[in-house]
Amino acid sequence: MPTQPPTSSAAFLPGLELSRILYEEAVRPILAEAYPGLRYTAARIGSGSEVLGFDTARSADHEWGPRLNLFLSAEDVAEHGERIHRLLAERLPKEVRGWPTHFRRWDDYALDPVSGHMELVDGPVDHRVSVDGLGPWLVAQLGVDALATTELTVQHWLSIPQQRLVEVTAGAVFHDGLGALDTVRRRLAWYPDQVWRHLLACQWQRLSQEEAFVGRCAEVGDDLGSAVVAGRLVRDLMRLCLLLSRTYTPYSKWLGSTFARLPVAADLTPSLRGALAATQYADRERHLCDAYEKVATLHNASGLTDPIDPTRRRYHNRPFLVLHAERFAQALNQTVTDPELRSRPLIGSVDQWADSTDFFSLIGQVDGPAAGLMRFDRSAHLL
Repeated sequence: MPTQPPTSSAAFLPGLELSRILYEEAVRPILAEAYPGLRYTAARIGSGSEVLGFDTARSADHEWGPRLNLFLSAEDVAEHGERIHRLLAERLPKEVRGWPTHFRRWDDYALDPVSGHMELVDGPVDHRVSVDGLGPWLVAQLGVDALATTELTVQHWLSIPQQRLVEVTAGAVFHDGLGALDTVRRRLAWYPDQVWRHLLACQWQRLSQEEAFVGRCAEVGDDLGSAVVAGRLVRDLMRLCLLLSRTYTPYSKWLGSTFARLPVAADLTPSLRGALAATQYADRERHLCDAYEKVATLHNASGLTDPIDPTRRRYHNRPFLVLHAERFAQALNQTVTDPELRSRPLIGSVDQWADSTDFFSLIGQVDGPAAGLMRFDRSAHLL
């Protein structure tokens, strides 16, 4: 098993603040002296809990610490990139606010070839200041060069996992000397209106497909199955609220933390918790229906469609209470006028039909893992 990293005596401070200090007190002075006039952008974006603002002292056990993204023009990356990386290895301070700038890999590299932890070292440091071209970095992150592409296509938007969009649009930019990253972040801050409406319709459709299963499982004595379906519905309701609130959904580790930031969370969380904690079907159904009605009311307040009756009702002639969420999906779909989106079934983006961390990690490789799967045909739907 990997060895545990040594515990630093330094007081914890948010990783974005540590990155800002690294840039302002170390990287910027070194670049100003060695490369005066160099145009670059310095930021802390990409992977890492600190980018989302959820890091704690626990985060320091791997790939957390004084980290920075340094972006250069394509010409400067080719001419100076490697030398700048070596220069920083030789001249960065050994620590920033008590946190080492050197990252050592786990002892057992075969078990975890990526994660590293901080330690003091003599000589050059193996730092975490990346030196990249912004365009290639965006391709690796999103599967598309959002720097060169002024307007992403429907295909692009539906193929990019929301976690990847969060990683580009969250975090912090300390200096944008290239004058491009802030523009890209604004462009990617949220979906175009038509894509947004389509994704909302798809998310309501997901709910409609399983609403009645909570009762049907319980009816045949499968209480565990009923609870599992309820858990899926709770997750989908949370993701729906994030969509309604124009907030990208992160991967599962930070779903609850991100949801808790929403204004609706205080009112909705008791119902969601009640549905998850219920040991009897009647209680499970009641809490879910309470949640459905609150989210339906949130939808009506958005003004995206004409108001829709937000109250619970029987599932056709069966004794299960549901919302009939397809009513919201259909109403939203009627507001989608983009021809490409109108021709698609209500399956949605890659986040709405795939659920694999490893799959999402392949974004940016050979046109992205979703490229082939996201090509739709009117008759075959999903090729």
